[in-house]
Amino acid sequence: MELIYKKEDIYSKLDDDKLEKVDTFSNEYIDFLNTAKTEYICVEKFTKMLDANGFIDINKKEELKEGDRVYFINKEKALFVAVIGKEDLIKGVNIIGAHIDSPRLDLKPMPMYENKDICLLKTQFYGGIKKYQWMSIPLAMYGVIYNEKGEKIKISIGDDNDDPCFTIADLLPHLAKDQMKANANEFIDPEKMSILFGSIKDKEAKDNKVKTNVLKILNKKYGIKEIDFARSEISFVPAFKAKYVGIDSSFIGGYGQDDRVCSYSTIRAMIDIVNEEKEINKTMVAMVVDKEEIGSIGNTSMNTEAFDMFINKIIEKRGATSVDKLELYYNSQMLSADVSTGVDPVFEEVSDVQNGNMLGCGIAVEKYTGSGGKYNASDANAKYVSQVMSIFDKNKVMYQFGTLGKIGKGGGGTIAYILANKGVDVIDCGTPVLAMHSPFEITSKFDVYMTYLAYKTFFKA
Repeated sequence: MELIYKKEDIYSKLDDDKLEKVDTFSNEYIDFLNTAKTEYICVEKFTKMLDANGFIDINKKEELKEGDRVYFINKEKALFVAVIGKEDLIKGVNIIGAHIDSPRLDLKPMPMYENKDICLLKTQFYGGIKKYQWMSIPLAMYGVIYNEKGEKIKISIGDDNDDPCFTIADLLPHLAKDQMKANANEFIDPEKMSILFGSIKDKEAKDNKVKTNVLKILNKKYGIKEIDFARSEISFVPAFKAKYVGIDSSFIGGYGQDDRVCSYSTIRAMIDIVNEEKEINKTMVAMVVDKEEIGSIGNTSMNTEAFDMFINKIIEKRGATSVDKLELYYNSQMLSADVSTGVDPVFEEVSDVQNGNMLGCGIAVEKYTGSGGKYNASDANAKYVSQVMSIFDKNKVMYQFGTLGKIGKGGGGTIAYILANKGVDVIDCGTPVLAMHSPFEITSKFDVYMTYLAYKTFFKA
């Protein structure tokens, strides 16, 4: 009997066959990261994956029977998915919830202006970022615009090899004496984070010559006018590609891994289960939602009652109208699938290393998040923690317990509390990340694969 607990690295525990599966899954995940940089695109990608594997829109089903695979798209920016099991719904369902929004730069409603013969776009940063990390890097422009006819127009410029990219020019160090006196949170004025957008003048315009030329280009390409920016959602995200990091290719680097690593693993786990298993015992429910990075507020966030509507549809179409939705929640179990911080050996002073998550040692299970005295935390009870551990131990899923960092150094939260408030047993469970919320986040490919295995195991429990 081993009395002392110690973490072990995944690599040393995997045989050649499993190592090959790690690489295959990682390659597919990197491809996803490189093509799904906004919530809209994530939902589109996931829906195509689901359609290709026998899932259909729940609104197209009059009734649900055991084995049915359904989904509901919530306003193009969130997605709920379910596979109906044979067990009575009153006994609860197995839920995994992740989010698909990531820190970025959004445009203000009327963003375009011209100054010193340069056209620029005003931005509003989204989520928690270190502003200086977004200066002087290549940026890509993604989004949707609805024109005056109500037609949806997709914008995508900057990631293709033949595309131009965009950037925000930082102040040169030779003239940054005053700037450098400010603290890191203040030396970049967010009102100065304007996108360089163009400089060629329209020869016929009397004033705003550059702005006029830029608008003519946009009008020719997309059929839009300046006022259409007010009916748009346009974001600027890093234009560089996700790829392997390290001489041994053991890490994955890329934008948006918080929380697309967990959302991708969730959807992949559900799809692979239904293709591998002949029978599903307990109904499986997955959700990938929006707005987590800004407090889970809004009709595409986890706080929306659209999820309750989805559960009601399942109950009604399953013919289980006597099932009380709140009792279903009360008997359900959930993994809040969100990333956690990994212990960075360069900045280990902010981590309680004994309670830290080490890259390459498995999925991070966190009993609570929050800050200070567990403020705003969903604190999983001991019985449920033990149940999750037993599920993982039985199926040889490598996991570790940790916290977000030392007390008083900061903190953060997830969507866990929202379902916990409905009576669901919830615990945070996701991939450890270095450089979280930066334009280039780092994960271990072994932890990424273990995240996928953990979610498969939990869904089938």
